[in-house]
Amino acid sequence: MGSNLEAPPLQRKLAAILAADVEGYSRLMHLDEERTLAMLTAHRAVVDALIESANGQIFGTAGDSVLAEFPSVVEAFNCAIAIQLAIAQANVDVAPDSQMNFRIGINVGDVMVKNGDIFGDGVNIAARLEALADIGGICVTRGVRDHIRDRVNAKFDDLGEHTVKNIARPVRVFKVLFDPSYEPQLAAKAPSEGQGEDVTLQTDDDQTEIAFWESIREDDDGTELRLYLGRYPEGVFSNLAKARLERDLTPPEDPAVEVSFWESVRDTENVEMIKAYLERYPNGKFARLAEILVDQNNA
Repeated sequence: MGSNLEAPPLQRKLAAILAADVEGYSRLMHLDEERTLAMLTAHRAVVDALIESANGQIFGTAGDSVLAEFPSVVEAFNCAIAIQLAIAQANVDVAPDSQMNFRIGINVGDVMVKNGDIFGDGVNIAARLEALADIGGICVTRGVRDHIRDRVNAKFDDLGEHTVKNIARPVRVFKVLFDPSYEPQLAAKAPSEGQGEDVTLQTDDDQTEIAFWESIREDDDGTELRLYLGRYPEGVFSNLAKARLERDLTPPEDPAVEVSFWESVRDTENVEMIKAYLERYPNGKFARLAEILVDQNNA
């Protein structure tokens, strides 16, 4: 008798991949986790809206990273420019050491889609490019540059070939030089940060939420945190409230579990595994060493 359980289909396609990551996210969380989470929520509202308006599809949203694919290289490129311009505008009145900035990489290549996730060399290269980009900058492959060089208002600085992990051949990398006054054409104009109740805290309801949070933020048994989440399930501080419930109200984990986790990732060349350790143990015994390894990988 045949089984009714079938493996999900594996779809291959050519796509433009945009990978973005917040620069110095762990440092910002250490300085002020509430402010950082609120800022990330506001920034992501802008980024997600811009990706949607450029006909992109978001696949990865772990922590402070974003992974999206586009049917058009031009749309992916214009979206990246729009994101960096919007974030730069949002940072105008923010102290330099408190600003939240993104690095972005764009690649065009063969990818695989399965179970709502996207993977393959095309994705890996985009992630490596993101790590090579300047703060607030964009890096692209030669394939992307060749496709769009006469179709966009930007120049490209050849950074030469780079050997990146898990990719057999060197990758030719180009730094994007774009005019801050450039207005990329997207299918629809996304709200800029500071406009609209879905992006930033400006309305009376928003002020009420802030006041409510300030009144319960020191809750020590979880009752008031749950009240906040019941009233504001998608609130600016909802992620922080959930994290505190998990951290403060969960029985302490056996220290040996952290040690075992670290020993399983410390010798790997996969920086995502090291980041996974930092996400789970941001103040862990090996957090500083993990941050150094991540920084070395991004250097």
